[in-house]
Amino acid sequence: MFPIRDHNPSGRTPYVTYLLLAANIAIFLSYVGLFQDPHALNALFFEYAAIPARITSGDGFSTLFSSMFLHGGWLHLAGNMLFLWIFGDNVEDEMGHIPFLVFYLATGLAAGLLHVMSAPYSPVPTVGASGAIAGVMGGYLLLFPRARVDILLILIIFFRIFPIPAWIMLVLWFALQFIGGLGSDPEAGGVAYWAHAGGFIAGIVLTLPLWLARGGPRFWNRTQGHPPHPEATYTRSRIPKVRR
Repeated sequence: MFPIRDHNPSGRTPYVTYLLLAANIAIFLSYVGLFQDPHALNALFFEYAAIPARITSGDGFSTLFSSMFLHGGWLHLAGNMLFLWIFGDNVEDEMGHIPFLVFYLATGLAAGLLHVMSAPYSPVPTVGASGAIAGVMGGYLLLFPRARVDILLILIIFFRIFPIPAWIMLVLWFALQFIGGLGSDPEAGGVAYWAHAGGFIAGIVLTLPLWLARGGPRFWNRTQGHPPHPEATYTRSRIPKVRR
């Protein structure tokens, strides 16, 4: 189950979201050929990925930033960019372009620091924009908890798209990260669950001032948790169905 779009159109062009999408894709394309050369790829990740053991020894703090723009494969990149595409434009619309960029980088750094704290002696390189994008999702939850998000559900051979409130999808996602963090060994590598959870919480905390400036609970009362503008509508596919 994963989101494919929301019903929350942005009121202005999300230039920073587009810039972040382009930067992540361009950087990945610049080194994708190294996946055929493990030694060269390891050298790149050793230099620019966030390695907790290196950071706790007092070196490589800049990798907390550079690692946000590296990815470990096509699916890793595609998943992160999909989430950024769905949720980034609306948070940028509410915050403004430059504040959103600062917010994105700050939540990414917070996520990286929590990952380092969870596995301070791990020599495993950590890459990906997931922490920063988790922060965007946390901000989205606070601002638009009842915005509708279309979910693609896949059960073996059964496919279906249906809308659910954003808060259900985002809270479920956070719960999975939290449970994953409790049940995994961060020293062994794999998914950086605590980075995801930390970025999500940082996103909520950093969005609180904006939410309070909008009126806090009164903002939710005015909008009932929905976007403060008409929702987008999507027409059904014109592709004919073949019945059994």
